[in-house]
Amino acid sequence: MTDQLLKQAQDLFEGQIDFEGQKLAELFSTVILAVTGQSIWTTLWIGLGGTALTFLVVVPPYPIYNENPENWLRPSSGIAGAGIEVDGKKIN
Repeated sequence: MTDQLLKQAQDLFEGQIDFEGQKLAELFSTVILAVTGQSIWTTLWIGLGGTALTFLVVVPPYPIYNENPENWLRPSSGIAGAGIEVDGKKIN
């Protein structure tokens, strides 16, 4: 039970997003900050509100940010240098 709760908390706080999600988050932050920063009279308050809104839209790892995950190669062994050959000699 505790392991399952820790796993869920870890997944929530790690914030796994892919490269396309990073690009989308950057676009959101640029658009939101550009739109909210146009008023001279209330630049400070709108800027702070825009920053808070951008934080809420961009920082949490929403599923939309992980639609194109990268398929990384799995290591063949836990031992560093295992199975690597250079000029016919194994490197440890």
